Order: sequence, then structure tokens, then C-alpha cells
Amino acid sequence: MKDLFFSFEGRINRAKFWLGTLGLFVGYMILAGISAATMSKDGSMGVIGIVILIIYIAMIWPSVAIGVKRFHDRDKSGWWVLIALVPFIGGLWYLIECGFLEGTKGPNKFGPDPLATA
Repeated sequence: MKDLFFSFEGRINRAKFWLGTLGLFVGYMILAGISAATMSKDGSMGVIGIVILIIYIAMIWPSVAIGVKRFHDRDKSGWWVLIALVPFIGGLWYLIECGFLEGTKGPNKFGPDPLATA
């Protein structure tokens, strides 16, 4: 699990991409719920808001790591994760490319096929 969320090396298949993305999404939703529950009537959050912001920022790393490895499986540079920053079409492209398109069969320059049996 550590390699899935913190390493930029290697490749992952679509199933691991969706598993990691779902896990991060659940984490983001829990933080959003805590934010909403702890927000005062004037919209301030105090110390808990700062802590939640720090956690949100820390969650960027695993989000990018998952995308990089998925692009590696497609035999593309990890820099392609930046496509998600393009308004509207970028996020859709990222989702289709990483979540639905098949990876490269066999080994590529980023490592062995994650679907290959040992």
C-alpha cells in the first residue's frame, strides 16, 4: 500500500488506480464532513481548519503518485498527470486515460506489466 500512495516508480493497473482513487475520495469526503461539522456560523474554523488544510495538501502527493504510475502503465511520462489541471476537458481526459484505457501489454520502460503473472 505504501508503494501505491507514495512512490512515483513503476506501473499500476486500472483496478489499483480505482482502489487508490476511491480510498482518497473517501478521505476527502470525511475531511469535508469534518470541515462542515466544525465550521462556526461566521464561516471560521480555527485550528481544526488549519489541520484539515494541511491534511488536504498532504493528500496531493498520493493522488499524483497514483496518476503517475497509471500513466507509466500506458507507457507515457508521469508529467501527463498535469493534464488534469486543464479546465473541463483535462479532468475528463485524465479520467478516461487512467481509469478506462488498457495499459501497455508486457514490460515497458517504466517496468513490468502489472497484470503479468509471476
